[in-house]
Amino acid sequence: MKLEICANSYQSAKNAQEAGAHRIELCQELSVGGITPSYGLLKQVVENLDIQVFVLIRPRSGNFVYSDAEFDIMKHDIQLCKGLGCDGIVSGILNNNKTIDRDRTQELIELSKPLPFTFHRAFDEVVNPLEAFLQLIDLGVERVLTSGQQTTAELGLELLKDLNIMSSGRIIILAGSGITSDNALKFKQIGLNEIHASASSLLEENNSLFSMPLTYSNPQKIKAILNAI
Repeated sequence: MKLEICANSYQSAKNAQEAGAHRIELCQELSVGGITPSYGLLKQVVENLDIQVFVLIRPRSGNFVYSDAEFDIMKHDIQLCKGLGCDGIVSGILNNNKTIDRDRTQELIELSKPLPFTFHRAFDEVVNPLEAFLQLIDLGVERVLTSGQQTTAELGLELLKDLNIMSSGRIIILAGSGITSDNALKFKQIGLNEIHASASSLLEENNSLFSMPLTYSNPQKIKAILNAI
């Protein structure tokens, strides 16, 4: 079973590599669900670490319905990631009615090639997950990151299991949200091959009026998850 770590900084990415994680999803601002990391962070990680790097392409926090200008930013960021030598793209777009924006998502997938494309947790907001899942398979998405449309992946186990059966090997289910060493084995037991976790800890108390508390991916927590699976 593979473990992907959601890394929000160079130190988190380094910790993930040293702890033995299989891959990272690189992003920033985990407090708002993650946004596209800066060019500097991307370059530092790709040039100095050996771990497989998938990059979150999300131009802002909030919903997953984007303006034309935001869509252009996403496309430019994908090209930048390819130029830097990243290993995969993580993104996704919805319509206002919370269905998959097939045309724009397809454009992102084509632009990302030959890199694999992960449809992120926008999937957990779609109104008909089974229909949306089949659409993602049809679009050629390699994997979908999902909590089974629940606040945690453990609560979404039933849908995750159903989606995995539906997939018939055509798409990878990457379970994420609230995964720890205490529950990681449950996802292996329902037949999943990949899980996603931040495995984070508080770095220091927040002493600034302008920032959220600092967190980092904890190597001990990562090792504990790996030991559990």
